[in-house]
Formats: sequence, C-alpha cells, structure tokens
Amino acid sequence: MRIAVASGKGGTGKTTIATNLALSVGSNVQLLDCDVEEPNAHFFIHPTFEVTRPITTPVPEVDEEKCTFCGKCSDICQFKAIAVLDKTVLVFQELCHSCGGCMEVCPENAITEKGRELGIIQTGHRNGIEFIHGKLRVGEAMSPPLIRAVREYELPDKLTIIDAPPGTSCPVIASVKDSDFVLLVTEPTPFGLHDLKLAVGAVEILDIPCGLVINRCDLGDDKVKEYAHSVDMPILMEIPLDRRIAEAYSRGDPLVETMPEWKDKFLDLYDRISALVINRNEYFRTHG
Repeated sequence: MRIAVASGKGGTGKTTIATNLALSVGSNVQLLDCDVEEPNAHFFIHPTFEVTRPITTPVPEVDEEKCTFCGKCSDICQFKAIAVLDKTVLVFQELCHSCGGCMEVCPENAITEKGRELGIIQTGHRNGIEFIHGKLRVGEAMSPPLIRAVREYELPDKLTIIDAPPGTSCPVIASVKDSDFVLLVTEPTPFGLHDLKLAVGAVEILDIPCGLVINRCDLGDDKVKEYAHSVDMPILMEIPLDRRIAEAYSRGDPLVETMPEWKDKFLDLYDRISALVINRNEYFRTHG
C-alpha cells in the first residue's frame, strides 16, 4: 500500500506525520521523502545512508555540421528550450522537459541527447525502515523528474509512505499520483482551510481517497472540521498544541520515541487508513 502524506501549505506538520507513521509501523516499511527541494525527513529518521546516486535528465545536443537550420525542432518545442537563429541553434537546458520531440522531427538526425544532472538520490536504512530521499541541485527549476526517480524505488510488497512537498503544483502531483491513499495534514487557521480546499480539489481530480489530520487542533476555530464534514472527509487524527511535541521536533526527536503513548495512536491511524482503502477496493470489485 502507498500512503502519500501531503498538505496544501508548508509548516502544517506533514513530515512529522510521515516519519512517526513510518516509525510506528516499524518493519517492512519504505519512507520516501519526495520534498526534493527541501528534504528534512532524515533529520527525524536518522538513517544510515549507503548509496548516493546522481540523477540526470536527457537534453538535446545539436551537431551544427549536420544541421540545416530548418527550425522544425524549435517549432515543436512547447517550452521554448531550443531556438534557431540564422545559422546557430541555441539550447536552453533548464527549460527542456526531456520529451524528445526535437529529435523525432529533425530530418537530418542532427540532434542527440546528453544527460544534465538534476540532483542526487540517497538510500539508507534504520532498523526495519528503508529510507530514500532526493536532493535537487541548487538552481534547478524542475523537480518532478527527480521525484519520479525517487518513486521508482517503491516496492509493491512493502508499505510505502511518501512525504510529499507542500502545495498543489506539479511536484505534489508527481508525488501523490497512483498512491492508494492521501493523508492531508492541516491546521485550524484561515490559511490552513484555504490551502486544504486546494489540496482536496487536486486529490479529487486524481480520484484518490483521502483523510485528514488536524495538527495544533486546539488553535483557531472549527471551520476546518466543518469543511471536512461538508465534503465527507474523515478526520483520522488530531494533534494538540503541546510544548513537549514542539521541543521534541526542535531537537529532531521523533514524537513516538519521546512520548511513547503516541505510537498506539499512529498505529490506529494506519489501521483506519488500511480499512478505508480495503473498503474502497471492495466496493469497486463488487460494483465494477
């Protein structure tokens, strides 16, 4: 089963939920940190890293001795990553989405591909948890290719927990797509409610079941709960504003290890998610 932990905005406690859920289940678990622009799950998991692998994406390289400067490559590129100016071809590698269209339409076979580094993937372990995260190269604009490379490590026979980046843009879609359940994390504030609605809209488009965790639940008002009830979204866990939790977070100590009573609560969260996924799968099996 693949559980993606996401949020409409940053700072809601998404990584806290993902790491503590993984630590509570403990064995036969993968934790994938797909927030490749600012990965921080490793600060709480403390894995022993074993492998570092550079990740590249193909970009065009033009042989101007073969090129007739017909402009077909420039015409097909929707991202303006290649331009033909008189007798020169300019390639803007940072704009390239690696679709290969320019190679396909070149009548002279003057375009080949070379690799441009996006960042790295590091893999490691801690007890029964397999940990994988990506680190985007500084200055790199496109994170989805690196996120997809991280997700290639998913194993079907393990529980996979995905720590998604915040927001609702392309990196989030790349992180949660094809997961079995999206666990949304929010806080009971006007900003939290606003961005939660955006996140729910994105998950609905992807047709993935979701549930809600409300962090710092004793702040603000009840509008987040009212909204969740209005869209029939189950509230699966509430975490209060507690100085001990904040202090543990600031030290990089997992909640379930600092306050062991929370382990049962996270195991209950996992059981509730599993039941929702099983019930949904049963429904589609019986109703087509």
